[in-house]
Amino acid sequence: MTIPRRRILGALAAAPLAATTSFPAWSQGYPAKPIRIVVPLPPGSPPDVLARLVAERLQDAWKQPVVVDNRPGATGMIGMDAVAKSAPDGYTVGIMFLTHTVLPALFGKVPYDTGADLAPIANLVWLYNVLVVPPSVPATSARELVELARTQPGKLTYGSGGNGSPAHLIGESFRQLTRTEMLHVPFKGPNEAVQALLGGHVSAMFATTSVAVPLVNAGKLRAMAVTSPARLPALPSVPTMAESGVPGFDLKEWEGIVAPAGTPREIIAKWNEELTRIMRLSQVRDKLTELGMEAAPANSPDQFTSLVRGELQRWTRFVKATGLKTD
Repeated sequence: MTIPRRRILGALAAAPLAATTSFPAWSQGYPAKPIRIVVPLPPGSPPDVLARLVAERLQDAWKQPVVVDNRPGATGMIGMDAVAKSAPDGYTVGIMFLTHTVLPALFGKVPYDTGADLAPIANLVWLYNVLVVPPSVPATSARELVELARTQPGKLTYGSGGNGSPAHLIGESFRQLTRTEMLHVPFKGPNEAVQALLGGHVSAMFATTSVAVPLVNAGKLRAMAVTSPARLPALPSVPTMAESGVPGFDLKEWEGIVAPAGTPREIIAKWNEELTRIMRLSQVRDKLTELGMEAAPANSPDQFTSLVRGELQRWTRFVKATGLKTD
């Protein structure tokens, strides 16, 4: 069968147009409208501060408004559910943190599939915590706090921003490692937990560095130890957990950006490239240090995906091994 020359020429002429129109519309100038970063915690929380730091730089680079949308509640599940159920077009992303990888095991069911409904883009920071107590607690070191807890089993308490929150997980890890009986007291958020600590209503808390440092410096709280592998520049006189007689304490928080599953790989790659650039800026790194955060090494979407999956497995094992329950 012979194909008419006219049809061949027509097909060749249409080929460039077909190649151009086969690309999704977003490839012609993404981003072309405002972007939303969902933060699953209230304003002023570490994820919120990080989101606003990133949003400002993204807005300058991409010439589009970048709005930080705080969606607190249910230990971060409300905000992450909003991300998971958003259109996968690159215009809605969210801040994911350690807590989201323990919630499925802790609650048995969450309104989204953490491993399947979200597309990790990049891990941005590592965070460390400070074991702090109010002045009313008669302990000046982590060792003394452990001894106090052992002599008064079940009487000391530790606060957190909710079941499955980093402060809860770190507190439970501390309790397990030191073989002490301390009661977990969850609050509706980290701010409420800190206020209870300041009021002497709970005995201790693993507060984030950005929250703990000013309160310690003001004499409102006493720092026992830091969870970082080395002493923190902001609290040089406060020992690490290992120095305090609690070896093997390997737990740090992380915070990164995720998009809804199904977001085109090209958009994920563009986000990752821009976030990597932002996190390398000296002014950003300096600001993070002030906040007690450490910029994470550059990582790809696949590497962040591996981190999230590894954390899901880790905390599932932890919940099963310890019998951790909601309080």
